[in-house]
Order: sequence, then C-alpha cells, then structure tokens
Amino acid sequence: MYRGYYSPAEWKKIIEFSAIKETPFLVILLDRVQQKFQEFRRDFPSAKIYYAVKASPGEEILSLLRDLGSCFDIASIYELDRVLNLGVSPDRVSFGNTIKKAQHIRDAYEKGVRLFASDCEADIRNLANEAPGSKVFFRLLMDAVTSDSDWPLSRKFGCQPRMLTDLVLLAADLGLDPYGISFHVGSQQREIPAWDTAIAQVCNLFEWLEREQIHLKAINMGGGFPANYLVKSNPLSVYGEEISRYISLYFGDSIPEIYLEPGRGLTGEAGILASEVVLISKKSRTDLKRWVYTDVGIFNGLMETIDESIKYPIYTEKDGETGDVILAGPTCDSLDIIYEHFKYQLPLSLEIGDRIYWLSTGAYTASYSSVEFNGFPPLKTYYL
Repeated sequence: MYRGYYSPAEWKKIIEFSAIKETPFLVILLDRVQQKFQEFRRDFPSAKIYYAVKASPGEEILSLLRDLGSCFDIASIYELDRVLNLGVSPDRVSFGNTIKKAQHIRDAYEKGVRLFASDCEADIRNLANEAPGSKVFFRLLMDAVTSDSDWPLSRKFGCQPRMLTDLVLLAADLGLDPYGISFHVGSQQREIPAWDTAIAQVCNLFEWLEREQIHLKAINMGGGFPANYLVKSNPLSVYGEEISRYISLYFGDSIPEIYLEPGRGLTGEAGILASEVVLISKKSRTDLKRWVYTDVGIFNGLMETIDESIKYPIYTEKDGETGDVILAGPTCDSLDIIYEHFKYQLPLSLEIGDRIYWLSTGAYTASYSSVEFNGFPPLKTYYL
C-alpha cells in the first residue's frame, strides 16, 4: 500500500536499513530534501528562502541546507544557537516567532541577528529597546484564510490591518526599520487562492503606508506549502506560477522582495516513520473494526494526527484482503488514538510484530515527539 510515494531504489534503501533497527524510528532521505530545496529555487527564482527550522531541526538537514545557500527562520534562541554553531552567519537568520522574551531578543541581537517579526505593541517596544535599528516584518492576521488549511494556525499569530499600520508607525518612531509585512496562510495549504487573498491585503497596506511616507520593501509569505499525504497537492511549480501571477497583478512593476519560510514543503516527503504492531484487538465479539496499536502515536511523533488533521499514507509489507482498522498509539492516554473516523484499511493478515511505515513524515514528527511521556524516549532519527 502506497509504496509508490518512493522510487524502487529509495524503498530498497529504506527496507534494508530498517531491517536492522528497532522501532520506532524516523528515516530522513537527504537527497529528497536537496531536491525540494532546488525546486523552491526553480519555482520561486527571485525569492529568499528561509528554512523553518522547527519543522525538522536535525543538524544533518541544517548542514545540507546551509551548504545549498539557504537562510533560516528560527522560532527560539535555542534554534538560533543550533544554526550558528553550524557556521551559519547571523545575516542568514530571521527570528520569525512573534512571541519572544526581551532577554532572548537581546541575545539574538548581540549574536548578530537583525531581522525580526512582530505583531503587537509590547513586542515592538521590546525590539526597539533590545534590538535597536533592526528590520521588522509585521505579521498580518490571516485567520479566515488559514481555516482552509489542513493544519490551521488560528488567531494566535498576527494582528488586524488597522493595528498593523499603527505598529508600523510606532516602530518607525522608535527607530526600528519597518521592512515589510509577513503572513502565513496555514500549514499544509492546498488552496492556492489563499495566497491571492493575502497578497491583495498586503498590497493595500503597502499603498496606505506609502501615503504615510513609510516605504516597505518586502513581503514574507511564510510557509504553508504542502507535502503529499493521502490527499495529493498541486506540484510546487503550480504554486510558483500562480503566486507569481498574484504578485504581478497587485504590484505591477514595483514588486517587493519576496521571502519564503518553507518547512513541511521542504522536508515532509523526505521522511518515513517505521513502527511495529504491538497489539491487535476488538472491543466485542461482533466488532467489525480491529484496533491496531503501534509503538508510535500522538506523543511519539504523530502529533499532527490530532483531530485526524494530517492523514499520512501508511504501508505494510503484508498483503491480501483488507478491513477497517482504528489506529492507536502505545501510551496510557485516551487522546492517543491516531485514526478512528477516517477509514484506514489494513490487511486482515496483519499480525503483532509486523511493521507499519508512515510515509511523508519528515516534518513535525521528531520535533513534536515528547521527551518522556509514559517513559518513552524521543523518536530516534536517522539520515540517509
């Protein structure tokens, strides 16, 4: 089932490597990461690419992207230290999290970071005090747009347009450099017109602020670019074509600098999570569904299956007639049910000890894995 997501050579490498390892573990195919980065460069040739470190922060991935010329979007001072320790210069780093301590702003500034994102007055004042003169992206609230994505970002980030203009004016008065507007259309966004809506709003804000003598220079479109899960997405080239058309439509010949912060879109399809069937059971003699418990679950890397939001393709080497299953993780927590309502099917020949492979799990799996919930260790990750 679903083995076609990978080439025969890739799959052979995965199976041979997996045979000598104890589950659960994650395998990242670095060639896939490189291929995706090159696709972003090809399909967004004028954009500056800032990899969202939070998606998959392994040093092997960061080193690869460093050598390919990527920049990096960090969510914390701890991610900053990780990329700087790998020799990335601070001018290739953006502190994109709008929620940050004043001390961490100061630390980032002292280490050379000069590009930040913000969405509220208190943070702007912190930036003015702790990172004077820095460039700032002002994050626009996109709640209505992100609701169409598979993993919405809700109202936690960004602010309404009127507040954004007030923040830009305040930042200028405080000596910061109002550099541009950022937005995020929601993670795993398959509806490309979401970017049309966002870019139209940004254009209006650029024009309003221009009348106030504020000359913004850039748009940070964040991430949102999808990976292929059970539901396939358009090729990245289609995203590039359509988004470029939107930008030209609204900005004409005065196109600002474009920043992208792909995470899932870069690493998602590079990962395969290997697990083992721990138990198979039914809740009654007449139950038509089997409960299949695996040694990975919501707390061991599959956090994005909460509410069955992300539907990973799964594969087992068993074949034959299939039947409905409920997939659940190994912990003593009733939340740890992976898929119950969406009808996953697995072979009736499936047995305890068989392996289940979760495909396209290269993003937000190892980084979401708990440290010691129920005593289980963090998810092991290998890079091939």
